[in-house]
Amino acid sequence: MSSLAIVYIIFACMLGGLLFGLRLRHVLPEHHTRNDSKDLVKTSAGMMVMLVALIVGLLVSSAKKSFDMTNASIAHMGAKIITLDHFLSRYGSEAKGVRVHLRRTVAAGVERIWPEVSTQHADLTKSEDTTGVDEVYDEIRRLSPQNASQQYLKSQALQLGAEVMQSQWMLVEESQTSLPTIFLVALTFWLTVLFVHFGLLAPRNLTAILALFVCAVSMSGAIFLILELTHPLEGAIKVSSAPLVKTLSVIGR
Repeated sequence: MSSLAIVYIIFACMLGGLLFGLRLRHVLPEHHTRNDSKDLVKTSAGMMVMLVALIVGLLVSSAKKSFDMTNASIAHMGAKIITLDHFLSRYGSEAKGVRVHLRRTVAAGVERIWPEVSTQHADLTKSEDTTGVDEVYDEIRRLSPQNASQQYLKSQALQLGAEVMQSQWMLVEESQTSLPTIFLVALTFWLTVLFVHFGLLAPRNLTAILALFVCAVSMSGAIFLILELTHPLEGAIKVSSAPLVKTLSVIGR
């Protein structure tokens, strides 16, 4: 299910809870809405506010950390690719074909994750296909050094090629993470109950209703940010393509 669909469901549950609370306030017998009952409802709502604030804050922090780690991984991978191309350029004309293949592989990866056409979507399933990187590694392995300098450059290129392959698989694995469904269900339940409390306490006037509506929208926005940051290679909020675009402008010269 997409992030927007999840957010719409949670938003609808919060509004439903608010409307239920407003209706319940006028249906309950009078002794249920006395000051002592209201004080208990306020205390209960305060506890739930603290719980939701703590959980959402921790989720935002965790999702942002995951986003930053993926961004850093892409920058590190770009640096390794540039260094790999540097070693291949020093190897000699025998490695020219490998450099061309390396650049083509990087360009294909950028196009998959950051499509140039706005109507396209990132195709992360193809990112699991490491054929391009594997072929580059095999071409490096098939190079026949003629002297000690080329032997050194080949060994360094093989090491960097393996690290680039590992970095690619790390990005693939990191893109598989998601919030557990049971956790989203629990968070939705807490927010729904919280807005039922708000409905019980809120006066029936436009100002109060608009304030609670804005609160529901803001909470939905926070959850949307969490869901999007959890998947940094797809969706509306993605890591920057600048490191790999810069890599493409440097390699293969």
